[in-house]
Amino acid sequence: MAAPPPLPTRARRLVVKVGTSSLTDAGGRIHPPAMWSIARGAQVLAEQLGAQLVLVSSGAGAAGRARLNLSLPLTLPDKQAAAAVGQALLMLDWERALAPRPVAQLLLSASDVQDRERYVNAKNALEALLRLSVVPVVNENDSVATAELKLGDNDTLSAWVAYLVDADLLVVLTDVDGLHDRDPRRFPDARRLEVVEDLDALVAEAGDPGSTRGTGGMVTKLRAARIATRAGIEMLVIGGGGAGLEALARGEVRGTRFVPKRTTSARKGWIVEQPIRGRLEIDAGARRALAAGRSLLPSGLLAASGAFAFGDAVEVVHDGTVVARGLVNYHRDAVDRIRGRQTREIADVLGAKDFDEVVHRDNLVWLDPSGSMHAR
Repeated sequence: MAAPPPLPTRARRLVVKVGTSSLTDAGGRIHPPAMWSIARGAQVLAEQLGAQLVLVSSGAGAAGRARLNLSLPLTLPDKQAAAAVGQALLMLDWERALAPRPVAQLLLSASDVQDRERYVNAKNALEALLRLSVVPVVNENDSVATAELKLGDNDTLSAWVAYLVDADLLVVLTDVDGLHDRDPRRFPDARRLEVVEDLDALVAEAGDPGSTRGTGGMVTKLRAARIATRAGIEMLVIGGGGAGLEALARGEVRGTRFVPKRTTSARKGWIVEQPIRGRLEIDAGARRALAAGRSLLPSGLLAASGAFAFGDAVEVVHDGTVVARGLVNYHRDAVDRIRGRQTREIADVLGAKDFDEVVHRDNLVWLDPSGSMHAR
């Protein structure tokens, strides 16, 4: 097996994700010395790389619980209240730790990366902050988010932030020195994974988030790694707090490295990560057309399922296999009416023709049988 490419020694953008366990003491309270050490380490690493720095920081809930003297378990409204109070405290601490650099708070939710317009707005806000030499501190908007509105965890959020700013490197700081084949806190003989190049195989081995094999936060980090590496972003999972970041700046890597494999544009990478709202079944001729880089026309459609509308993400299936994903140009009822028809018939069937294609090639991502993206 060929050796992986060397780690980048220069970068334009660096994203550092800081978990709650890296910021808090044994009682679950924000620990200022740990935060100051991380702030210094992140800045040292950014300076070494020549990179602009973005932080993704957990810890608002912990800070809020301590300030309000709340005990676990909490109701959802209490969790939201704690996050709202704690976010202000967290930002004050980051403002002090990163001084004299100005900092900015940016709170995101799932819709900010799933809705294309909001995605672009978030990207523009981050670009403006970085242009003004501000350190953005990003967190999920836990004060209003519910399970249906959340990205789910800050590992996933950090990958999307790296995506938004077109980062070269994402460093996920945790309380263990990388990913292991088993939870190192429970199994002293756990083996650390130094380099991951076959992410699909590792995801299959790790199991689902609710399984007994998905221990030690491994599954959420694998989910983040999938998003980042598909976009061509190097990802590292390391421990050691601020000292670990400074060691990384010296070229001392003790953690797990995910090697990127960008195979398509950033926009098509965004498309493939969107929630699927429906399914289009196509014939063999349409499959050949898509494989050759063409659009999906109604004549090649055999069936549709799901409740999708214009702009929603759908799977394209041939003979039981998902061969592509894309953004659909017509809602479900319209697709049912025009499937199997020629393009010239669309206006007669629907009363108007907004698009020739059911899915335009610019909004379509071809997938090989393993589910990996390929440019078309």
